[in-house]
Amino acid sequence: MPDKSDLPSFEKYFPPTVQSMKQRGGSVTIEELEEDVAKIMNLPEPILAIPHKTGTRSQFQYELAWVRTYLKKAGLAENSARGVWSLTDAGEKISDKELLLIPKKVRWARKAKDQEPPHLDNEEAIEPDWQEQTLSALATMKPDAFERLSQRILRESGFTRVQVSGRSGDGGIDGIGVLRVNLVSFHVLFQCKRWKGSVGASVVRDFRGAMVGRADKGLIITTGTFTADARREATRDGAPAIDLVDGEVICGLLKDLKLGVTVTLVEEVQVDPHFFSSI
Repeated sequence: MPDKSDLPSFEKYFPPTVQSMKQRGGSVTIEELEEDVAKIMNLPEPILAIPHKTGTRSQFQYELAWVRTYLKKAGLAENSARGVWSLTDAGEKISDKELLLIPKKVRWARKAKDQEPPHLDNEEAIEPDWQEQTLSALATMKPDAFERLSQRILRESGFTRVQVSGRSGDGGIDGIGVLRVNLVSFHVLFQCKRWKGSVGASVVRDFRGAMVGRADKGLIITTGTFTADARREATRDGAPAIDLVDGEVICGLLKDLKLGVTVTLVEEVQVDPHFFSSI
């Protein structure tokens, strides 16, 4: 069985990450980025599926998240509120040789500020970000509680008549809901599971087989991740499309819907001396 030692060294992710953004026109979603980097580096599925210590995302995804953070700190990339990453002017011009040095430069800059740098070989020293904390909280939920949370998320997202069956042996179908878009309504069957690690293509195929003829669309919700094969299977030509919601997407939904995740805005007060001197 492969382990973390079989993954590339951290700095080697930087050139293919920037290459992904360039070949997609300067901007990319996290899902597109992960797919591109895996393809550029020719990483096989067993390597990509190596779980991070929490089990809620893969080590590959965890390290790419730090790559994006380092690129942002170096002023080479930026991200929007919707999780789209894009290159800055400096990021467009930097060479692959310079990219390999970014981890050291960022760590040196942090040391200059008397801050402890995040070392990927000493993960215990890293304070988990809000997504990591959320995923850890989701991992401790009981299966029926996670089903109720998924039901709440769907309702808050515009679904009506959301029902959780709670039955086993139904092809993985956990419930059904109705999504209304303007004048059109869609019946959606969903599956919600607290998976550890990656969900493979077989789960998508089994779910599609159970839903055919019973609903307009299908939705699989998991606290884990989906393999590249699972994502390809979900959008395979000639088969009903199935939407996939992984742990990171759940975190974003919980944040947007303010369900268990709140955003605190810091008030910045500025004094205008000109105002007082002009009276």
